[in-house]
Amino acid sequence: MKNIKIIGIDLGATNIRGAVVNGEQLSDIISRRIKTKGTEKEVLEDVYSLIDELIDNDVKAIGIGVPSVVDVKLGIVYDVIHIPSWKEVHLKAILEDRYEIPVFVNNDANCFALGEYYFGKGKGVTDMVGLTIGTGLGAGIIINSHLYAGKNCGAGEFGMVDYLDHNYEYYCSGSFFQNVYGFNGEEVFTNAKKGEKWALMFYQQLGKHLGNAIKMIMYTYDTELIILGGSVPSAYSFFEKDMWERIHTFGFPKSIEKLRIQTSALANSGILGAAALYFDAK
Repeated sequence: MKNIKIIGIDLGATNIRGAVVNGEQLSDIISRRIKTKGTEKEVLEDVYSLIDELIDNDVKAIGIGVPSVVDVKLGIVYDVIHIPSWKEVHLKAILEDRYEIPVFVNNDANCFALGEYYFGKGKGVTDMVGLTIGTGLGAGIIINSHLYAGKNCGAGEFGMVDYLDHNYEYYCSGSFFQNVYGFNGEEVFTNAKKGEKWALMFYQQLGKHLGNAIKMIMYTYDTELIILGGSVPSAYSFFEKDMWERIHTFGFPKSIEKLRIQTSALANSGILGAAALYFDAK
């Protein structure tokens, strides 16, 4: 990868984080809270403030990941999660007009997948899925070495697929414990580490549901690698066995023999992936 200075930005529900990515080197990360309930302009000012601190004449582009549906071509973000004022923000045009360099905007789960593909455990593969398991369930898809976002940037929304009496996100995210058992995820994790049987049983059930979700992904994309990111994979050892038991009921055993599932070890994948939007566009 060429040593080109690109600003990568990860816009979250309460914080915005960014750094300059140069080859595989990452500058010091700047992080600050955003005015979540502010006006569209006030939140934009938070974005400007961070970029202004990072940018110099050698920066060639800006990439930004946002938790929303994105018109990737025009760089318009719609209905950003937890930022009510951002209903339709022409982010690419606004930032390019201000900074006069190319700007790339995409969904944050897609940026996670790109980060893993260019900088993490996805190096060297041509097809992979990055599955983010936190409060919700999101995904980014790499096909033939490029991000596949779909016509409306909605590809990879596996969590929204109907499953049992709800959808996959209801049963395959950190919210599963609250949704089904009425327990906070952190409480379950703490007790599972202590060996509490009830907490371990909750994770076993999560693993079974996640295994079913991965089967659905495999029937759809037949990928070679799935990388699990987010907060839940830190408890991978508690649900790995049950997850694989369900995956091994897949209808095409040879495909499963070749499938690799790994947990992310990449810090700041959202920032790195946002910067990698520049390379994916080439």
